[in-house]
Amino acid sequence: MRYPIYLHQADDGSFSGFVPDVIGCYFAGDTIDDAISDAQNALDTYFEYMSEKGEAPVQARTVADHLSNEDITMPQILLGRIDEYVNSHREYHSRSGFLAELARRELSKHS
Repeated sequence: MRYPIYLHQADDGSFSGFVPDVIGCYFAGDTIDDAISDAQNALDTYFEYMSEKGEAPVQARTVADHLSNEDITMPQILLGRIDEYVNSHREYHSRSGFLAELARRELSKHS
């Protein structure tokens, strides 16, 4: 089973990313090859953990499934800052999780 990954290149040239289908599955590397290798290690750890719990891993969705999600547009520099923040605040799990949480907070003020 192949899991799509999201990769982001930081200003210093290093790479980080996450596996959209696996909550909390992050990886990084100095090069794109290092990051992809770290992604594989992170997924291996996830599979081992799920096996130890006696649970099946989440089903991987296709890249097309992820691309068909609703998109929003914002400046690249803002996306980069959001990604850096999310990488250091793991409770958000992903860029989408971060944006969704902020939207929920703001909307709850006006309900």
